[in-house]
Amino acid sequence: MAPLNILSVGGSRNIGYFAAVRLLEQGSTVTFLLRSPSAFDGDATIQKYVMSGHARLVKGDAGSEADTQRAWDQAGIVDAVIFTVGTYPSFSITKGLVQTPPDLCTQCILNVLCTMPTYANAPQPKLVVLSSIGLGPAAHKALPTLLKPLYGVALAVAHRDKIGMERAIGHCAGWSWDPKTDGEVPSDFLANGWTERKGLPPRGTLRHALIIRAGLLTDGDCVADKVAGTGKKSYRVSEQELGGYTISRKDAAHLIVDALTRRWNEFDNRRVNTTY
Repeated sequence: MAPLNILSVGGSRNIGYFAAVRLLEQGSTVTFLLRSPSAFDGDATIQKYVMSGHARLVKGDAGSEADTQRAWDQAGIVDAVIFTVGTYPSFSITKGLVQTPPDLCTQCILNVLCTMPTYANAPQPKLVVLSSIGLGPAAHKALPTLLKPLYGVALAVAHRDKIGMERAIGHCAGWSWDPKTDGEVPSDFLANGWTERKGLPPRGTLRHALIIRAGLLTDGDCVADKVAGTGKKSYRVSEQELGGYTISRKDAAHLIVDALTRRWNEFDNRRVNTTY
């Protein structure tokens, strides 16, 4: 497949970073929107591609619509956006586990959607978004028993944010949404009138979206690379609930790149789950 022009939002570390490096190694160009471009100062891998012009570093915050617009502008004609924004919840004595800001993913994806360009002579960019298993009532019910307390309590705040994020994408893509199965959309994340926000693609006009709901993330190796060519299986992928536990960040990145570069027809306009 021909090299791609990628906009990476949330790619300073972890899955977004691993996916970007895989794409750079394949000859693609990646524009990173980074709050701190200095995060890559000591990264020899990224610096090699900065020197060649294949990695572009744009200073800005995806929580700012203006910064997100600037990233689109500097990236040129984008083939795909890889959105892996996320943070680690912190502990507060008075509030328990909190995420700052609580609506991080929701507001950042709205900024991406509201600034997505319309090209006169190029297809609409593909949108690949990292999410999580176990979000809505149906998905939570399908979780392994040992994961239910973790997902129901420790990750509850982050998961409310991801429900808001998925709802925003689903609206623009024209997907159905049933609160009884998909989850109640937090009104403090998506307030009344949010669908009328300026620049937001009208319902059903986002044509090439993929949401990847990953299992509990680990720092393990990329199993898919290890078993390549052996006929052995690595991670599983399905639109149905899988009931699995974990997947490494490197394997989640492998899936993102594999979907974009080899198997897009399988994943276009889908919401899939992935675990071992």
